[in-house]
Amino acid sequence: MTETMPLWTAADERLLRAGVVELGDVLIEVSRSIHRHPETRFEEFFASELLARQLEDDGFAVEAPFAGMETAFRAGWDSGRAGPTVAIFCEYDALPGIGHGCGHNVIAASGLGAALLLTRLFRSDESLGGRILVLGSPGEEGGGGKIPIIRTGVLDGVAAALMVHPGGENLAAMRTLSRASLTFTFTGRAAHAAVRPEDGINALDAAVLTLTAIGLLRQQTPDGTRIHAILTEGGTAPNVIPERAVVTSSARCEDPDYLLDRLAPRLIDCARGAAMATGAEVDVDQSLPYLSLRPDPLLDRVVAAAYRCIGREPEPRLEGVFPGSTDMGNVSQVAPSIHPTIEIKPGLTMHSREAEELVGGEAGDRAVLDGALMLALTAAAVLRRPEIAQELVASFVPGLQV
Repeated sequence: MTETMPLWTAADERLLRAGVVELGDVLIEVSRSIHRHPETRFEEFFASELLARQLEDDGFAVEAPFAGMETAFRAGWDSGRAGPTVAIFCEYDALPGIGHGCGHNVIAASGLGAALLLTRLFRSDESLGGRILVLGSPGEEGGGGKIPIIRTGVLDGVAAALMVHPGGENLAAMRTLSRASLTFTFTGRAAHAAVRPEDGINALDAAVLTLTAIGLLRQQTPDGTRIHAILTEGGTAPNVIPERAVVTSSARCEDPDYLLDRLAPRLIDCARGAAMATGAEVDVDQSLPYLSLRPDPLLDRVVAAAYRCIGREPEPRLEGVFPGSTDMGNVSQVAPSIHPTIEIKPGLTMHSREAEELVGGEAGDRAVLDGALMLALTAAAVLRRPEIAQELVASFVPGLQV
């Protein structure tokens, strides 16, 4: 990509800006409606139907449900002319107890807006070719909804996969940690804790030993590794030997191979060893892992230029790894991807009551409109400049897929 060449035409920019003005009220109402109807993972019927209906009204071919998930959808728009495919992801699940504290209403409305802007671009220029793919991905908050979508093969041949996330700064790109989530359910045997304790098998003892073993394991893990574990069940009464106990845990690090091949098995060994020591049985449930987000360096530059175009100066790229995890990381392992953040309020921490309030108000509205325009400009660069799409595809090295 030659730095001096324009990424999109002046006419593209004028049309997209005018489209934001035209669509602004609709996009804000979509964002606020989803915010008023928070739905947790895989229960997002209102949000997914609202988005799918808006896309269908604009001429998208919508498939819903999709990938075996009732609240997922695939929406495609084909110009009928040769060109690259750009995928835009929409998330719309809320957090239990805190609503849209992660701002997925902003993600959904921004993604919708970008898609609607791009159809206007295609209709205005018969020389522009390519396809738009909008993917409604439920259950990002712990459910890994993008993983079944990936397994359908819908991202095969996609030149760029885009999504924007609200936050406390304007970041064109960031890396994240991989995450493995494990639940250990211990089963023992109940007995009277005072009269016949010797008849019992204490499941809580196995859970406590597991937590202790995990604590000791932490000193033998690489820098940047994070392990979290809590006791979610541990008995019903102090005079009854607990027959059931549950430990919920997660582990994170940037290297997904180390996480899945070495660290997760060691956590499982902690639980199995504790079960053996106490005589309890243990059932291990390992959910779908979130893989590290690998931002494409070329898309990083395009997004930064798009942010500057709309008057948002992006922060310098983070030197380290953002210590969170997202299933957009799984997408980045199979297609050139970018996951910028858009500032709601400087320094804002998501998953907070403050964030939940702000994303449903004027600050969230601004992020929706700016996010839609930024994504549309980024996609326009991929569609308008053949060498960008070619470089994205040619330089991409597939990673791990689960």
